[in-house]
Amino acid sequence: MDLSSIAALATAFFWACSSMLAVYPVQQLGSFTFNRIRLQAIFVLLCVLVLITGGWRTLGSQYIFALALSGFIGILLGDSLLYASLQRIGPRRNSILFSTHAPMTAILSFLVLDERLSPIAVGGVAFVIVGVMLAIAFGHNGRQKHPWESVRGSLVIGVGIALLAALCQAVSSMIAKPVMASGVDPIAASVVRVSTAVLCFTLLGFFPQLRPTVPITPRLFLQSTASGLCGMVLGMTTLLFALAHGQTGLVATLSSTSPIMILALLWLHTKKRPSLGAWIGAAIAIAGIALIFNR
Repeated sequence: MDLSSIAALATAFFWACSSMLAVYPVQQLGSFTFNRIRLQAIFVLLCVLVLITGGWRTLGSQYIFALALSGFIGILLGDSLLYASLQRIGPRRNSILFSTHAPMTAILSFLVLDERLSPIAVGGVAFVIVGVMLAIAFGHNGRQKHPWESVRGSLVIGVGIALLAALCQAVSSMIAKPVMASGVDPIAASVVRVSTAVLCFTLLGFFPQLRPTVPITPRLFLQSTASGLCGMVLGMTTLLFALAHGQTGLVATLSSTSPIMILALLWLHTKKRPSLGAWIGAAIAIAGIALIFNR
């Protein structure tokens, strides 16, 4: 079994859980404050983990700039845009748009890293992308009136923000790939990436316009931290591990299956079963994953 593919699928699951946990605190605090709280909380945990595991020994000074740049683009810019779009258009629409980071990454990996996929792998990538799009596009039953399906503000702006978030994720993965392939510990790499974003968020937090307008209650703090634990500590670590041992395009494709997992989580939360079209899309995506595993 390909461990990089398993790690990429684990990333998708952790990202799905993170997105579900983020909906309420993002709507209450806004994307900036939410992102700052979760990053500051998990930064401490990551530092403890890297000291315990000794992973910092794999981190050469020549890798610091690339990882810091990856963190600036992928976490500070990408995550802020991602949660801003989540606040506007909800988890289902946000997921389908963010999943476009997979084809973006595949194209960039071909142009920049000269990574070439086998015909079977290309077919698997195509199946996964089409399946994810169908699963989310038809995942909403017209009879459902859950608040998470409502649009806050302009739908066009929300769509544009989500696509920019996907592009940031693709570029960030491209920058981190050569570093991870050199053998740097994923947790140590996460510390550098997260610390860059934490420093920027802390400095920006001095601006009055970016301060929270509602009290940060224990519930909001715990949900923000739990989202960060799933998305950053678990999700980003498994993603960096997958990038270190697998092809960038395939890793991006498998990690983009989180929208299908969100469908199941939304079903559990809203008690509303997704439509037949959503299940067809999920089946197509699973067929694509099978092709990738057996490439």
